[in-house]
Amino acid sequence: MKQRQNLVLRLVAEKKRECDERDQKFMAARRTLLEFDMKAHGPLATSLSYYSNLIEHCFLLKSLDYAKFVHAQLIKVGFNTHTFLGNRCLDLYSQLGTGNDSLRVFEDIIDKNLISWNIFLKAFVRFGELERARDVFDEMPKRDVVSWNTMISGYVSFGLFDDAFRFFSEMQKAGIRPSGFTYSTLLSFVSSACRGKQIHASMIRNGVDLSNVVVGNSLIGMYGKFGVVDYAFGVFITMEELDIISWNSLIWSCGKSGYQNLALRQFVLMRSVGYSPDQFTVSTVITVCSNLQDLEKGEQIFALCIRVGFLSNSIVSSASIDLFSKCNRLEDSVRVFEEIYQWDSVLCNAMISSYAWHGFGENALQLFVLTLRENLRPTEFTLSIVLSAVSILLPVDQGSQIHSLVVKSGLESDVIVASSLVEMYAKFGLIDSAMKTFAKIGARDLISWNTMIMGLAYNGRVSKALEIFKELLIGGPPPDEITLAGVLLACNVGGLVDEGLSIFSSMEKEYGVIPAIEHYACIVDMMSRGGKLKEAMDIVELMPHEPSGLIWGSLLCACEIYGDLRFTERVAERVMELEPQSSLPYLVLAQAYEMRGRWESLVRVRRAMKEKGVRKVIGCSWIGIKNHVFVFKENQLLHIGGKDIYFILRLLIQEIEDDGYASQQYDKVRAVGEVG
Repeated sequence: MKQRQNLVLRLVAEKKRECDERDQKFMAARRTLLEFDMKAHGPLATSLSYYSNLIEHCFLLKSLDYAKFVHAQLIKVGFNTHTFLGNRCLDLYSQLGTGNDSLRVFEDIIDKNLISWNIFLKAFVRFGELERARDVFDEMPKRDVVSWNTMISGYVSFGLFDDAFRFFSEMQKAGIRPSGFTYSTLLSFVSSACRGKQIHASMIRNGVDLSNVVVGNSLIGMYGKFGVVDYAFGVFITMEELDIISWNSLIWSCGKSGYQNLALRQFVLMRSVGYSPDQFTVSTVITVCSNLQDLEKGEQIFALCIRVGFLSNSIVSSASIDLFSKCNRLEDSVRVFEEIYQWDSVLCNAMISSYAWHGFGENALQLFVLTLRENLRPTEFTLSIVLSAVSILLPVDQGSQIHSLVVKSGLESDVIVASSLVEMYAKFGLIDSAMKTFAKIGARDLISWNTMIMGLAYNGRVSKALEIFKELLIGGPPPDEITLAGVLLACNVGGLVDEGLSIFSSMEKEYGVIPAIEHYACIVDMMSRGGKLKEAMDIVELMPHEPSGLIWGSLLCACEIYGDLRFTERVAERVMELEPQSSLPYLVLAQAYEMRGRWESLVRVRRAMKEKGVRKVIGCSWIGIKNHVFVFKENQLLHIGGKDIYFILRLLIQEIEDDGYASQQYDKVRAVGEVG
């Protein structure tokens, strides 16, 4: 605790010293301008360096008022037409003023040189006026690599990547040799490793110095983003000069590509050759430890953060919260969060996510409300987490209120948030609201398609789920294993055995997806429900994976209705091996023996169940009304308001029968609950 207090005191002292130094510089600049203000009413200074110095002080003060004041004095003495001072004033307005301010200064310069044009061009790019910037670019009597780089970086800044690449092509056609900055800008947004390799090859052809630290770091980061770690190492090895960013890029590349242990080895090597980690380094390494769920190494890095004072950085502290959360040390995550005296959205997102991940939805919602009271604007990530944390036991109004906040924040069109809304409404059974939200998503990604298909399947809207799947195949991204799991679930719920088998059989050939354990579980359950035990058993025996308890449980439930005794005993023994504490195999065997009058076997099963401490799982259902959860247990005869409840239940059953619904031969929910 004392170490923590000393750390906080040291951080406060450092912050105060930084503020004092900044204030001293600000006051010195202000005194200079005040002295100039007094001189301006006497004999006017006529030195170019004097006015250049004043403009420099305006840069330091970042004051538009002072900038206009100095500009007015330049006009008075006629220096506004001077090329050097005009360029300086133009640069000042490009950072502090508006496009029209820059235009007035630019027009006053009589002898405009290439620097004047480049600063003027950069001003419009900074102000986001790309059309006016393009007009200036077209009017330029001469252009150099800076002019082209300005336009390319402008397009990149506003997400116009196609225009940026088009300009890059025109630049080469015009005979302008791209610089390292040009390539660094292009590498920051390439969409594939193939395109990145093309740019890398172009750099080699144009003689760009690949040993340059900035260019090399950009290449390492680009290759790391696409998981091409061998190329990242190749660039790293050829670099003559390295800096901490080089090491950070390499460590991040290894971690991003799934080579977590390799990332840790690079961190150790970096320290051994004398490089001190910065805040980005330790946050990356802590994330690596989180992915590995290696608490021991993570705690060592965490201790290093405390020792060097990095914990005050929100990126580092949020990574630490995530580390402890993923290592099942939620109490330590809470402790780290409580010790941070200044919140931001990154830090709060990490804590909200940790609460939600551990099933503490109410805590996540409470913290979210606190962030709103602290005027922290929710991000897409925040809202997505909170929507996922909304429990079905809580009133649906909470989800609707968050939806209203999404609309108010202007994030309804965000695909991640919209997908979370679809999931929430589907979870509450409000499938029509989920479909309306899905219909409003403009650029749907695969997650949004999968969420909608799964939601429809879980809510029994089988035909609509298959219809959405067909729409995906026509105009959406290629389906993945989650998509096909949702489609198989829909076929299972709807009893569409033939269609389900057809999709399962064509998964690898048609969609390039190798069936996983969840796909086998779904198809076996589907066959079992349809009474095709032999076919289901054939699939189990041909599985490339070891069948899970859920798969054997599906077979066992079907045995209760369709199977012979020998088959039932065989499957029950397998479930006992995989799930020793599951009561399902004992109950199914007991019922099978009782039906056949094998009383000794029945007693033996019940004795074994008692000796092994296996307890029958009592089935129950629950509903949340006004923050209160009502639980209904299996075979419960008395409940608060029981008469009214059972009266409503009889009415519901009557309506179900009138609508022609037939009861299921066995209950899948019970089977899953027993196996679990």
